[in-house]
Amino acid sequence: MTAQAPSSWLQALRVYTHPRVLGMLSLGFSAGLPLLLIMGTLSFWLREAGIDRATIGYLSWIGLAYSFKWLWSPLVDRMSLPLLTRWLGRRRAWLLLSQIVITCALMGMAVTDPAANLTHLVFFALAVAFASATQDIALDAYRIEAVAVELQGAMAATYQAGYRIAMILASAGVLWIAAAIDTTADTYDHAPWRFAYLVMAVSMAVGMITTLIIREPDVPYSRLISDNEKIARQAIAKWQLPARIGNLLVWLYGALIAPFRDFIVRHGRQALLILGLIAIYRISDVVMGVMSNPFYVDMGYSKDEVATISKVYGVIMTIAGAAIGGVLTAKIGVMRTLFLGAVLSAATNLLFVWLAGRGHDVSGLVFTISADNLSAGIASSAFIAYLSGLTNSAYSATQYAIFSSVMLLLPKFIAGFSGQFVDAYGYESFFIATALLGLPVLILVWLAGQATFAHSSE
Repeated sequence: MTAQAPSSWLQALRVYTHPRVLGMLSLGFSAGLPLLLIMGTLSFWLREAGIDRATIGYLSWIGLAYSFKWLWSPLVDRMSLPLLTRWLGRRRAWLLLSQIVITCALMGMAVTDPAANLTHLVFFALAVAFASATQDIALDAYRIEAVAVELQGAMAATYQAGYRIAMILASAGVLWIAAAIDTTADTYDHAPWRFAYLVMAVSMAVGMITTLIIREPDVPYSRLISDNEKIARQAIAKWQLPARIGNLLVWLYGALIAPFRDFIVRHGRQALLILGLIAIYRISDVVMGVMSNPFYVDMGYSKDEVATISKVYGVIMTIAGAAIGGVLTAKIGVMRTLFLGAVLSAATNLLFVWLAGRGHDVSGLVFTISADNLSAGIASSAFIAYLSGLTNSAYSATQYAIFSSVMLLLPKFIAGFSGQFVDAYGYESFFIATALLGLPVLILVWLAGQATFAHSSE
């Protein structure tokens, strides 16, 4: 049975007072800090350093690390870390390890000048991406395990709020810091970017401290896991293998195969429809986002203008959208909010077409960024709640990692060619194309909604 919808909007808002919901604010900050430092902010830095748009587009493939995190998510789900797991617990041990790696890799990025050694910078950025993806695996599992399904929308909203606050620091904060100490406004200088990225590395301390303070979720060992491993052990015993090899195969079955099998068994024929929706839901935003910062640079917007409008005001609007999405999810349901978010995400991309025709227009940028980020916040809250509801608590880390990896794989791959597309056809055609990419999303959301309603009425 599904939880009954709140009887009033005030009751729906009260979900944000739950202690675990409030705690997601700082955890979301920890997750949100690294992303733009290897994506949007990095693209601004690279463009200012004289790196061409096509190369910047290709380097967006660094973000594909998030799309392949399902490959090592079973390790995060099942493998204990020496000393750390005994001290902190399964989820917090992986969180702390990944945060330490992120901090060290950000320091490596800071001291590397892309104009002189782009290869080394890419190496450190990849390390940030893989460690950040690992942090996401452990954090998503913690979020799913910490509260009941009916609170997942609110958890997603506060997670998004913390995430976006971190993005202000990782985008506007970096640009402000770099601009404040940049004494060569007309030429590129590595020193301001080095100092700004070192500040970001130090800011990861927020995540480390939070990880040490929070409590490990009290999730008992699932009977489903035990039953699956028992079946596997009985089947493998017939092969008469050495005990160590047999135990290893049982572990691999429970870690790698059982989570996939569980998802297929639970959803049956709808599994492919669900995976198709997950694969393209964020496609409009992700593809468009890679070229947004190069667009601002090419349109003549300064670091301060981009920091103030896009990276602060816009992120505040995203937080507002996430809060609205959390309330809408609780009040009207996940699927309806998911459809609304898809419509708004695709439609607001067309505002960038209008902005491209206006040249350097600060008021136009404010309006466009506000609408785009508000819709992104609504869509993100609904989508995170939708993905969380699809997981089985027995395999929360692995299954959510699979979903979030599928979510980014196709959009990130297509986004890698965004620089070439802009060079060939211009920004206006590019933004129109990203809006059109959202049309198949609406069809899949509608089909998935129909399947959900049909299943719930049975």
